[in-house]
Amino acid sequence: MSKNLFEKVWANHTVRELPSGQSQLFIGLHLVHEVTSPQAFQMLRERDLKVLYPERTYATVDHIVPTDVRERPFLDELAEEMMVAIESNTTQFDLPLYGMNDQRQGIVHVIGPELGLTQPGMTIACGDSHTSTHGAFGAIAFGIGTSQVRDVLASQCLALGRPKVRRVEVNGTLSGGVYAKDVILAIINRLGVNGGVGFAYEFAGSTIEAMDMEARMTVCNMSIEGGARCGYINPDQTTFDYLQGLPHVPKDAAFDEAVTWWKSTASGQDASYDDVVHLDAAEIKPTVTWGINPGQSVAIDEHLPSAAAAADSEALQFMGFDAEQPIAGTKIDVAFIGSCTNSRISDLREAARVIAGRQVTGNVRALVVPGSHDVRDQAQAEGLDEIFRAAGFEWREPGCSMCLAMNPDKLQGREVCASSSNRNFKGRQGSPTGRTLLMSPAMVAAAAVTGEVTDVRSILN
Repeated sequence: MSKNLFEKVWANHTVRELPSGQSQLFIGLHLVHEVTSPQAFQMLRERDLKVLYPERTYATVDHIVPTDVRERPFLDELAEEMMVAIESNTTQFDLPLYGMNDQRQGIVHVIGPELGLTQPGMTIACGDSHTSTHGAFGAIAFGIGTSQVRDVLASQCLALGRPKVRRVEVNGTLSGGVYAKDVILAIINRLGVNGGVGFAYEFAGSTIEAMDMEARMTVCNMSIEGGARCGYINPDQTTFDYLQGLPHVPKDAAFDEAVTWWKSTASGQDASYDDVVHLDAAEIKPTVTWGINPGQSVAIDEHLPSAAAAADSEALQFMGFDAEQPIAGTKIDVAFIGSCTNSRISDLREAARVIAGRQVTGNVRALVVPGSHDVRDQAQAEGLDEIFRAAGFEWREPGCSMCLAMNPDKLQGREVCASSSNRNFKGRQGSPTGRTLLMSPAMVAAAAVTGEVTDVRSILN
């Protein structure tokens, strides 16, 4: 019986097995941002350590950067301190930094793929929980804590326990108006926010295979929301076509050699798994979260659950919703399109398709935040920014923005936000009492023009 991709990549990067039962795993690519790195660099200084493989670490700024007024120093003193820290740290340790004025700047999980830093068969680590995004390329990618950021900087290795592997198969054709975001929300709803604890997820099946790379990134991005250590998709021709010609990808004959290697990392046809789960794409509809974790969701034509479960009761109370009320028609105050989940060019195109010729309704505050300079420039070249502006959206500069509100983009009070981001935890978007409804960018656009949660299919049709 052949091995699955996870087993192959893990074995290829295992330096040794530790007495603890963990593996000493070599990390092929280390991505750094301004929030989780300052203490790690300080720990290197305290121990008089250097960065062992500086050519394997790349830094950008995304979490705390303003997306409107970007003059320095920032009004937020802590944000300015973080910016100064990453600038001085990357200079001292001779690491590349994609700062605010660099064309390569953007959300770390957007720029890694678009620069070709992310490649199949790699191990990738970053001090950010949504590092699983890079698994879309057939990489094993996971978020790490600050002390582990230090470990990678100092040794290029991590001590990790090896998770089991669950294959999540989605087969069939998605209906119009149903997107990758709906697929991953449906998976998390089915398996639960803790269902993936102790597992890596291999996403597979005809539905996944039919997705382009940006849709695959959306699916893998939210693996962590289902409790999985990481999520990945086997590399195929779609992967290779996306990578060809990117700055850090091998060229000419070297590219052909790389493709041969990448193909060899894919799961074998008869590979074994610790668990296999099947979903039918035809059953997936536009999906919206109603509660305080990404697993609390319903299809657009469904009602909220009863208050029988304690977790559901808590969520209903916080959200101010009634048990068994329909999700459609829920009023919103803010519409946010952005985040490492859904801020790529295909996301903006779909949202613009809904918005075109329409207006943001009433007092809804709406903003679009591209995931990188390249996404912004491509969108502007296609005139998408003009479509959004004409409809009443704010068009912003690249950054994490309202996904986590470690910047000026925040909810106020009890505002309800239709968001294309990845987390709907209490306080996630900047207000302790603010409320977040996760959905696809197209669904956010539909909510913006109607002022309430709306089935985007009714607009597209």
